[in-house]
Amino acid sequence: MPAGVPRPKMMFTPPGPGNPPPVRRDQDEPDQRRSARVDPGVDRPFPPPARPAGVLFDAVLLDRDGTLVEDVPYNGDPEKVRPLPGVREALDRLRAAGLRLGVVTNQSGLARGLFGAADLARVNARVEELLGPFDDWQVCPHDDRAGCRCRKPEPGMVYAASGALGTVPARCVLVGDIGADMVAAGAAGAGAILVPTPVTRPEEIAAAPHVARDLPAAVTEILRRQNALRPTTPRRDRAGTVLVVRSDSAGDVLVTGPAIRAVAAGARKIVLLCGPRGRAAADLLPGIDEVVEWPLPWIDGDPQPVDPDDMRHLTDRLTRLGADEAIIFTSYHQSPLPLALLLRVAGVPTIHAISDDYPGSLLDTRHRVPVGVPEPERALSLAAAAGFALPDHDGPGLRLRPDAVPPPPAELGGPGYVVLHPGSTVQARACPPDLAARIVRVLAEAGHRVVVTGGPHERELTALVAGDLGVDLGGRTGLAGLAAVLTGAGALVVGNTGPAHVAAALGVPVVSLFAPTVPYGQWGPYRVPAVRLGDAGAPCRDTRATSCPVAGHPCLSRLDPADVLAAVRLLDVPADRPPARTGPTVGVAAVAAGPPVGRAVTTSGGSGR
Repeated sequence: MPAGVPRPKMMFTPPGPGNPPPVRRDQDEPDQRRSARVDPGVDRPFPPPARPAGVLFDAVLLDRDGTLVEDVPYNGDPEKVRPLPGVREALDRLRAAGLRLGVVTNQSGLARGLFGAADLARVNARVEELLGPFDDWQVCPHDDRAGCRCRKPEPGMVYAASGALGTVPARCVLVGDIGADMVAAGAAGAGAILVPTPVTRPEEIAAAPHVARDLPAAVTEILRRQNALRPTTPRRDRAGTVLVVRSDSAGDVLVTGPAIRAVAAGARKIVLLCGPRGRAAADLLPGIDEVVEWPLPWIDGDPQPVDPDDMRHLTDRLTRLGADEAIIFTSYHQSPLPLALLLRVAGVPTIHAISDDYPGSLLDTRHRVPVGVPEPERALSLAAAAGFALPDHDGPGLRLRPDAVPPPPAELGGPGYVVLHPGSTVQARACPPDLAARIVRVLAEAGHRVVVTGGPHERELTALVAGDLGVDLGGRTGLAGLAAVLTGAGALVVGNTGPAHVAAALGVPVVSLFAPTVPYGQWGPYRVPAVRLGDAGAPCRDTRATSCPVAGHPCLSRLDPADVLAAVRLLDVPADRPPARTGPTVGVAAVAAGPPVGRAVTTSGGSGR
C-alpha cells in the first residue's frame, strides 16, 4: 500500500442465504407518511446527513470496475488500476455538492482464489489514492454459487451502503455499467444510471431506467436533477389560493402528489382541478383543500367533442374560485395552453406550466424539462420554478393520506400475500390473461398466498386469473380499497398502470411487468423497491401505443412466470408455506439481464465481477 494512503474501509458479508438481514420497511423516506401540513416529529429512521445535500439524494453509490476504473478481470495488482477519463473531476463535483460517496463492488476473485484480501485492499487503496476518498466501501467476496444476499444483482450491498452512509436506499443513486447494477439498485428502491461499456449488453441498455455515456455525464445529470427541485427564487411569504391542475388518470394524479405537497407547504389553500378518471386518486392525496372535477377534452384519451357551453361553465367555475395563481401539471405529450387561455379569461393573474410551444401571454412561467425525467420530479421541478419546494422534513416520494385508506379485508388473513393486478385501462400495458393465470399458479405452488384485484369491469378477467389458487377480489375494491389491500401485501405484480403508483405511495415492492411503450425511467414505480420484467427492446418501444401494435403482445407474453417468482424472491418476500412441489431452482440472473424472451444468462459482463 502506498505510504500515507489510508486503507479503505471495506465491509464484507459472510456467505449464506439471508445475509445481510432483510431490510424493507425502512424504505419509507423520513416522515413521508405525514401530511405536508403536519409537524414531522422526531421519528426519523436514520439521523439526517451531516452535510447538506439535495431533496433527491444524500449519497451516490458507484460500481468500481468499468465505472470508476478500467475493467481488469480479477485484478489484484494496484499497478493495473487506471481511472477512466474525467472520473476524478466528476467525483469531486459530487463531493463539493455535499453528496456522500460509496463503492459497491462484486469481487468474486476472492472466492475463486485469484487474489487475497490484502491484494484487494491494496487495489482499493490505489483507487482512493487516484480518485480521492470514499465514505464507504461495500465488497461482495463471493461467487455466484454462494447464495449470498450481497452479490449484485442482489440488493444487499445497496442496503448496507445506504445504512453506513446514514440514509435509506431511496435517497441514493447507483451508477454502474451492467444490468446487475441496475437490478440491485432497483430492488432496493434506489435510483440507477447505467454507463455502458463494450461489455454492456444491448438488452441491459434497453432495460436501464436512465443511461449516460460515462460517469461525468451521469454526475451532470444527478446534479441537474438535484438542482431542478430547488427554487431559484424562493418565496418569502405564503401564497394565497393556488389552483393546481392534473387532469388525467389516477396514476397521473398520484405521481403529481409530491409537487402538490410542495405547493401546499407554501400556500394557504390548495384547489385541485382533475378529471373524472383521476378523482379517486385526488381524494387520497395529502395537502388538498378542495377538488374540482371537470373533464378536459384536450387531455382525455377518449375525449368528447368540445362543448362551448361546457367551456363557458368551466370558465365561470374557475372565476368563482378566485385563485391567486395556477400551476398546470401535464405529461410531456400534453399542452397546458388551452387551459391557460381559460384561466386568463377567468382572471387568474399568474400561471405556471411546462410548455415547449410558444405561449405568448398565456404563461407567466414557461418551464422546460428534458425528456425522460421521472414524472414526480418533472412536476416538482415546475413547482420549484414557481417558487415552491418541499419542506425539509418531506421528501419527493409518493404517499397517501393515512386517514383515507381503510384497513385490509379480514378475509385476506395476515400480511405478506402477493397481489397480482392483471388489468389496465390501457390495453397495451395489461398483462396477458393466460400469462397472469400461470403467474398465479407458479407463485401459489411456491407457497405464496396470491390475491387478484381488478375493477368492476374486470370480474371475468380476475376470475380466470385467480382460478382455484388465488383469492379473487375483482370488482370489489375502488382505489382506496385497493390501497387497503396493498397495505398488507409483501409485493405487487402489475403492469405500467395506476396500482403500481399506489404501491409506491405505500412503500410496497413492485414486480413491474412493464410494456416499453413509454420510458421506464419516467413512468416506473418511483423510489420503492422494484424489479422490471418484460422485453424492454420490443418493437413497441417508445411508441406510446394504447393498443398493442405488435401481434401477440410479445413484450410481455414471452415472459416466463418463473422470472416473476425470482423477482419476488429478489424483493425478499417470503412464502407463507412450503412449496407444493419440487421444481427447478429459480435464480435472479433472469431479472438482471435476459435475452428478449426474458430468460436467464450470467451477469458477470465478462470480467468475472
